[in-house]
Amino acid sequence: MTRSFSYAALCQPPTGEQPRTVAGVLLNDADALAALGDAVNQAPYKAPPRAPVLYIKPANTYAADGDDIALPPDAGTVVVGACLGIVFGRTASRVDADHALDYVQGYRIVADLYVPHASYYRPAIKQKCRDGFCPMGPVVPRSQVANPDDLDIQVSVDGRVVQHASTRNWVRPAARLIADVTRFMTLQAGDVLLAGIPAGEPQARAGQQYEITIGKLGRLANRLVAAQELQ
Repeated sequence: MTRSFSYAALCQPPTGEQPRTVAGVLLNDADALAALGDAVNQAPYKAPPRAPVLYIKPANTYAADGDDIALPPDAGTVVVGACLGIVFGRTASRVDADHALDYVQGYRIVADLYVPHASYYRPAIKQKCRDGFCPMGPVVPRSQVANPDDLDIQVSVDGRVVQHASTRNWVRPAARLIADVTRFMTLQAGDVLLAGIPAGEPQARAGQQYEITIGKLGRLANRLVAAQELQ
C-alpha cells in the first residue's frame, strides 16, 4: 500500500531506521568517471578526483519504500540513481580499510533522485535536495550480504527493465571507500554512505513507478506524482 504526502509531510523522515546523515559519493562508478572523457582534465576539474567527491542528502529528502514522491512543477523528470547504502553500526573515524567493514551494520537500497544537471563542480543543492528525493529501503544485516562489491543492480520503470549494473564496477570498493571518507569525516551509528550511482542511470516522470533491486537486498519501489496531485 502506498502512502501519499503533502509537502509538509514529505519533510518528515520515514518511521524507523532514520539516519542522522546520508552522504553520497560522485563518480565512484568506473563508467561514469570514464564518460567525462578529457573534460576531467579541463577546468574546473583539471584532474581525475584523488579523493571521494561527496554530497549530502538532508533529512527533508528522506522517504520510504512505497511512498509516493512528489515532483515539483519545475521538474518534469528526475534521474533515478540506484545506490547501495552502507549503514554504519558504530562511530567510524580514520578507520583502516582492512577493518572497515567491521563498522558496518548492514546495507539498504537507496534511490538517489535528482533533477537532471550537468555540472559536478557546483553543489547541486536545488537538484538533489528536493523533498522526498532520497527513498530508502529497510536495513539488511551485514551478515546477509556476503560481498558488497559483487552485487547486481537492476532498475525498472513501469515494469520494464531500463538499467543493469553492478557494484563490481566501483572505483573504490566498499572498504576502501569507507577508509577514504572517514579520513576526513566521522560517520556515526545509523549514518548511511551511498557508494555511488552507476553510469547510464534512467529518468522517469510523474505518473511512472520505478523499482530498484540490488542483489538479495529486496526491492525499493516508488510512484512519482505531480506535486498538485498531493495538494
